[in-house]
Amino acid sequence: MNEEWTPAPSQNLQGPSEADILECAESFEEISRNVNAILVGQENVVAQVLCCLVANGHVLLEGVPGLGKTLLVRALATSIECSTTRIQFTPDLMPSDVTGHAQYNMKEERFVIRKGPVFTNLLLADEINRAPAKTQSALLEVMQERQATIEGESFLVNRPYMVLATKNPIEFEGTYPLPEAQLDRFMLNVFIDFPDFEDEVTLVDQVTTGRPTDSLDTSAIQSVATSEIVEKAQRIASEVLIDEAVLRYVVSIVRTSREYEGITNGASPRAAIAIVRVARALALLSGRGFVTPDDVREVAIPAMRHRIALSPEYQIEGMSKDQILTSAIQSVEAPRT
Repeated sequence: MNEEWTPAPSQNLQGPSEADILECAESFEEISRNVNAILVGQENVVAQVLCCLVANGHVLLEGVPGLGKTLLVRALATSIECSTTRIQFTPDLMPSDVTGHAQYNMKEERFVIRKGPVFTNLLLADEINRAPAKTQSALLEVMQERQATIEGESFLVNRPYMVLATKNPIEFEGTYPLPEAQLDRFMLNVFIDFPDFEDEVTLVDQVTTGRPTDSLDTSAIQSVATSEIVEKAQRIASEVLIDEAVLRYVVSIVRTSREYEGITNGASPRAAIAIVRVARALALLSGRGFVTPDDVREVAIPAMRHRIALSPEYQIEGMSKDQILTSAIQSVEAPRT
């Protein structure tokens, strides 16, 4: 562990001010408490999603149905006073159902643009792997360029903007594998697992006590921040200092994945970029103006697990990507002060 890590004295860059760091850290701590009050037992998931939001990226959520993925998006959107929409991906979903289309207005005798559900702040793309590649690709432009093209005209989406796509990891019938180009657009691949016993007891009690439906009531969630603080945090995070030794550590981890035993396709430079951006966000939300090697280790696996492929023999042996990546990361010597 590198608890006492500090940037090298020779670093000449000017990081964010202590006041800005404190403001962002306190605001997102309040957002985290607000969301965790509703999404019981998923503190790690909430923390990773918030880091990705501050890093201005997108999240691929993997988990079986019923673990609160929709609730997470709704609670987060309410907490930061942002709009949210949901797309249920199906095999017959068309690209125009995602981005929008031109519709003829009989009264005005002209075509008008009807914007699709991508024009929001937080977009929940539910079961994204149930739609064919043509429809999946409709998200590529908006995820990368923060704009969507309708009938040859480009329209900017709202800011802040984040796509949270869900994928069922155990059901493959009627699904379409996500192409590598689509997977690479997601900054993090976050696993949402079952809550532990006590958290599940609390969850069942909340849902069944005094409510005639089987869903949690989110109307009690109060806004605790604004979209402006999110945009400010995104800007401040980009100013968080990262020592050259830590930067080299990130690149070494990514390069190791390309030659490590058991990995057939290693991570690209985009993985290193994602690790640095999310590590900066984690440092900021932890109340620091610099990145430590511990920050890098904490975010490396969710930033890389969807960007690598295991060799067939390791898959047959039941080895997981997380196990291999953990071993690969441990093989790289971390920098010391």
